[in-house]
Amino acid sequence: MPSGNSRPLLRSGQIAISFTALSALLLLVTIPGCDVERRKSDAELGLNAQQAAGRRIYDSHCDRCHEPYSKRGKKGPGLKGVFQNKYLSLSGLPANDERVSDIIRLGRNEMPGYSQTLSPQDIQDLLAYMHTL
Repeated sequence: MPSGNSRPLLRSGQIAISFTALSALLLLVTIPGCDVERRKSDAELGLNAQQAAGRRIYDSHCDRCHEPYSKRGKKGPGLKGVFQNKYLSLSGLPANDERVSDIIRLGRNEMPGYSQTLSPQDIQDLLAYMHTL
């Protein structure tokens, strides 16, 4: 019995081919201009539970201004290897937990302080993650 719809129905094979063609076209259009690396999982990075918690805090509060795995910064400096240097790149302060914790809590220059947002444990977790960068 005809339904009131005058459009011909597509067979499932036709839909699958159309979907596959569309997917391939999208892939070809987006890949050449994409230089973004796939985000690694906590397990791929070898993070323990504290470092993984710190990564979530970093993603929520730090990533908008600081690149984690690059020396290139966004609004603030990139943080790759931040604890591998003797001094912090912009301030010249010692690159240690105490100084970095102070900067996180109190802020510095254009960076806001997070003492009202992050607990002492959050800051410890964040520092643990930053040591993996």
